[in-house]
Amino acid sequence: MTLLLKKPHVHHSFIINNSASSPSFKWRNNISHSCHINSCNWFFKYSLPNSKLSKKVHIGVVNTMATTSNTTNTKTRNVKALVTVKQSDGGLIENLVTSVVGNKHLVLELVSADLDPKTKSKRETIKGNAKETEKNENDVHYEATFEIPVEFKNVGAVYVENEHDKEIFLKSIFLDGFPDGPLHFTCNSWIQPKPIQRLFFTNKMYLPSQTPTGLRKLRENELIELRGDGKGERKSTDRIYDYDVYNDLGDPDISIQLKRPVLGGTKQYPYPRRCRTGRKHSNSDPVYEKRNSTFYVPRDEKFAETKQTQFNTSTISLGLTAIIQSLDTILVDPNLGFADFEDIEAFYKEGYTLPPLKSNDLTFLQRVIPKFIKVGNDSQNIVRFDTPEPLKRDRFFWFSDVEFARETLAGANPYSIQLVKEWPLMSKLDAQVYGSPESAITREIIEPHLTTYSTVEEAIKEKKLFMLDYHDLYLPFVSKVREIEGTTLYGSRTLFFLTSEGILKPLAIELTRPIIGEKPQWKQVFTPNSDSTNLWLWRLAKAHVLAHDSGHHELISHWLRTHCVAEPFIIATYRQLSSMHPIYKLLRPHLRYTMDINSIAREVLINASGLLELSFTPKKYSMELTSVAYDKLWQFDLQALPKDLINRGMAVEDPNAQHGLKLIIEDYPFANDGLLIWDAIKQWVTEYVNHYYPSPSIIESDEELQAWWTEIRTKGHSDKSEEPWWPNLKTQKDLIDIISTIAWVSSAHHSAVNFTQYTYGGYFPNRPTIARKKMPTEDPTNEEWQKFMNKPEQTLLECFPSQLQAALFTIVLGLLSEHSPDEEYIGQKVEPSWIENPTIKTAFERFQMRLKEIEGIIDSRNEDRNLKNRHGAGIVPYESLKPFSGPGVTGKGVSYSISI
Repeated sequence: MTLLLKKPHVHHSFIINNSASSPSFKWRNNISHSCHINSCNWFFKYSLPNSKLSKKVHIGVVNTMATTSNTTNTKTRNVKALVTVKQSDGGLIENLVTSVVGNKHLVLELVSADLDPKTKSKRETIKGNAKETEKNENDVHYEATFEIPVEFKNVGAVYVENEHDKEIFLKSIFLDGFPDGPLHFTCNSWIQPKPIQRLFFTNKMYLPSQTPTGLRKLRENELIELRGDGKGERKSTDRIYDYDVYNDLGDPDISIQLKRPVLGGTKQYPYPRRCRTGRKHSNSDPVYEKRNSTFYVPRDEKFAETKQTQFNTSTISLGLTAIIQSLDTILVDPNLGFADFEDIEAFYKEGYTLPPLKSNDLTFLQRVIPKFIKVGNDSQNIVRFDTPEPLKRDRFFWFSDVEFARETLAGANPYSIQLVKEWPLMSKLDAQVYGSPESAITREIIEPHLTTYSTVEEAIKEKKLFMLDYHDLYLPFVSKVREIEGTTLYGSRTLFFLTSEGILKPLAIELTRPIIGEKPQWKQVFTPNSDSTNLWLWRLAKAHVLAHDSGHHELISHWLRTHCVAEPFIIATYRQLSSMHPIYKLLRPHLRYTMDINSIAREVLINASGLLELSFTPKKYSMELTSVAYDKLWQFDLQALPKDLINRGMAVEDPNAQHGLKLIIEDYPFANDGLLIWDAIKQWVTEYVNHYYPSPSIIESDEELQAWWTEIRTKGHSDKSEEPWWPNLKTQKDLIDIISTIAWVSSAHHSAVNFTQYTYGGYFPNRPTIARKKMPTEDPTNEEWQKFMNKPEQTLLECFPSQLQAALFTIVLGLLSEHSPDEEYIGQKVEPSWIENPTIKTAFERFQMRLKEIEGIIDSRNEDRNLKNRHGAGIVPYESLKPFSGPGVTGKGVSYSISI
């Protein structure tokens, strides 16, 4: 082992070259020594590559007189900068080896944290060139050396200029040579070529009032730059965060049929804001923005290459539109359904055989959806689907009423089930427009099935009746949805009874058609009776309710309540909270990738003629429906899990119970596991907030924090800015509740409704996304009724999605349920700035430890035979809120952010 001793300071730099049989490594930290007159005893700690273990080694005695004699009275200090740039798979920084490109480098300018005490002005920066020294598979390293005057004092920021011809991704900067230890800059940002100059602050966190004097103006200017001026069209390289309405979902320039309401900015269609792009407006209608190939998001919000590669090869950004168009042409009849259930089984067992394709078409499909397209031995082209886990365990799981009820508590959409609190069930809609408000579900229908309870009132008092209520939300859309070919719609109510075994039993489904023109209101109640006719009608009614639930899940529980409402939180965070702000650091992991996935959604999923309109019952009114839900149902204060459960009647406050809540259904897997995650998040946030804000006065005087919360309400959610339920931001509790809610929505709420989509929706009869035919009892012709009586199975198959709809959405659910290899799970990765603060570091370690404990608790619950909603023959264990996962479709893993 060869030891090279650099010019020593308190912190020294070494390069240690091991023998060929030992792993090589570089060391620059953690030296300790004891000095005597002419020598020092040196020790160092090192970590082996890919190892968490460290070892302390005594090097021995080294004569230091020769290297220290000239430094005793020096007025400067040598500081070394190590810059790490991400190596690119796509060649963004390819061939940047100095000898090849001719000394291309990065220019660093060190900024003092302090003003000059004499002149009260900022100090001159110290500039140096960082040249490439090493390249490996993942990173490129640059180094620079600075002579810094002692009176320069503390470095608080670094300007970086990129001398290369292309953008680079700057990961970090490390400055070594200061008496108080090295300085770390976690950058994780794209740097455009000069003359763009970027500023990065150290990992030290400061409230605005605590900001060192030399950084205050820079802090303000950085936020001004991120806000932009609200003018012009954004370029892909920009880092500007601003607000706009959803005026780019339709495309009236192509066809008047693609015109959709502008969401946001009006009383008729209130909506959260999206990121402004500044594109030109439509020629046919100036309120719309032109849809071109660019859906801008700020440069640092784009997917990293690992994620982008996954999406390119699995489809989403480049493939979905093309798949829709290609499969539409490939299939002879896009409205063709399945002939029988054997066809559906073959759809999953054998795959879907495509008609002969041109070579170019086949190459394209294999490129954009390689996970699904396979070429058989006989040269047939087949779309293959993985068998969803429930189908592997129980071929007939989807037929079961018990499973239908269980999934309201432990399935893909556990956010809709609610307690019945009043009787009779009544609509709040205008009776003159929609018909009688009173439900057709009467006591005579359900009381015979209440077992130990003699009356409905008694069952309600004992909290035994529950409901999926899609009546008032859907009923106003029934008339206009029914004008669209290939779909139908009802308002619906589904009633459940909580049995002594702790499971839900379906009692009745009510389907309602409002007054339409000369047609009076129609409503009918269906029950799981044993006679053949009513049993088939029950199955058909259940298919309609499942389509309603699928629409509510995808459009409201998923899109609206996570993706859509979170985007204003993200925009406001970058516009109003400096990267030095402790709350910025706390929120940052929860913001990752969301703006990019939302832009992709606007491009191919939620747009006019996009995938959701093709596949879901409301069709062209899908996004309009989410605007109504935002207007009538969404409140920020009810997004916290405990408040949500209480609001739906699924829990009551109980100071003596765990989590301070008593669940009405004790075996409610989503709620039980979710409260574990909620409490862990809130405890972590509480310790963090109380450390930085020991008194309410500091919160009230924090101008960045107050501007952030004001902007979320008045700009990001401006259509609801006057609502009385918005929390104030005056105390530690206020801030803790706000941050905990945002963190919950971005992590556990989203994960609970996202990563089991393929598990429960991948076999489409279990969760059809659309009901294409009305009930055979609704104003039937003789021919319709006879067809149902002779072939009820065929009537059900015609109600299910078409082959095209089933193929498309099965593909998409597989993509949306998949974890990327670079996924970041909650509590898994520590923010570098937290490590530098011992109190925060310890609090985060407690958070990590608790999440690991939660993994074990969930596993033990899934093995408990008494918990019948998560354990039993053929039942898929409830793992949606297990914190950690590997890549792929796993049905578990709580991502830090809304990243898919």
